[in-house]
Amino acid sequence: MITRLVEDHARTLAADAHLPAFVYDLAALRDHAAEVKAALSAPGAPEIFYAAKANPDVPILRALAPYVDGIEVASGGELAHVREALPDARLAFGGPGKTDDELELALNLGVERIHVESPYELARLARIAEAAGREVDVLLRVNLAGDRSGVALAMSGPFGMDPELMDTCTDTLTASPHVRLRGIHAHLASGLDATAMAAQSAEVLAWGRAWLDRIGHTGPREFNLGGGMAVDYSTPGTRFDWKQYGAEVAGLAQPGETLRIEPGRSISVYAGWYVTEVLDVKKAHGQWYAVLRGGTMHIRTPVTKQHNQPFDILTGSGDGPAVDNEPVTLVGQLCTPKDVFAREVPTDRIAVGDLVAFSMAGAYAWNISHHDFLMHPKPTFQYLEQK
Repeated sequence: MITRLVEDHARTLAADAHLPAFVYDLAALRDHAAEVKAALSAPGAPEIFYAAKANPDVPILRALAPYVDGIEVASGGELAHVREALPDARLAFGGPGKTDDELELALNLGVERIHVESPYELARLARIAEAAGREVDVLLRVNLAGDRSGVALAMSGPFGMDPELMDTCTDTLTASPHVRLRGIHAHLASGLDATAMAAQSAEVLAWGRAWLDRIGHTGPREFNLGGGMAVDYSTPGTRFDWKQYGAEVAGLAQPGETLRIEPGRSISVYAGWYVTEVLDVKKAHGQWYAVLRGGTMHIRTPVTKQHNQPFDILTGSGDGPAVDNEPVTLVGQLCTPKDVFAREVPTDRIAVGDLVAFSMAGAYAWNISHHDFLMHPKPTFQYLEQK
């Protein structure tokens, strides 16, 4: 449901011809982040590292900074961007395919943890750290097999190492005094509810503890349990049960361990709207269409997730075509039938000149979209504080 703050600002933007626009309610973002932080406050509960890939906008990062323990980045570009925005933030650097330049940058910019994806990456990092005369702390990322059926996204393929490959890292670790093993990283799937996420966390902890015991790792241990907390675009009011997950995972922790998670979408998605206007309403082959300014080159989420992006219609004052009490497909301006925001959605009325505010646009929206396709104007960006 759109907030009054966002609705008022949307109408102002329309009057000033500043649509489409991404509109972010920073107070709502802070409130949600504070609730998540409070739910994970029990002894043994995991630290929170916000995954910058979800939305790396500087105002978003700065609004979240007081409520998270650090930021997870997944490229040299993200690393440099976040370090500039948050000079004192704790950073973890993950992602497959890190280049030597990126690994060197991570050392230079004081990354706290590097999540190593392969034995070869570990060997390169050891060489770079030795040449720089710097110590570096790492987590080894394991890709565990198991039943991931029914998840929104299974992180299989090139992410992390098969368990048998993990053993080949021990020789490099033993021979490289500049590289210190701190523990295990695993992000296995996305779209999990609190029960499934806690069960997956228990699976990672059981495997990781056994492996660290077997190689004789002593001292404090860290386990990064990844992200992937469920976000339901079909029912925006349904949110991940952070209290349940926090309590269950805190109960799994053992003395001397640090647990960590990397939520992204589930933190920032609810604080953003993509606001645009209706350019045309027409019927084609028995189906009603509303053509909107902009398109999925601005917000690719409904195409990639294959869902209807939730929205509110803000009635305008136009005198153009309209349709009442019919299912309508909302499309953009692109010359492709895939440019669909929402398909055959029941509406009371939609008319030329109405505004459409797509909610749940605070994550994986603008930053993953193909901005320059057809070279339409780019949206404006608005970051709102409560008056």
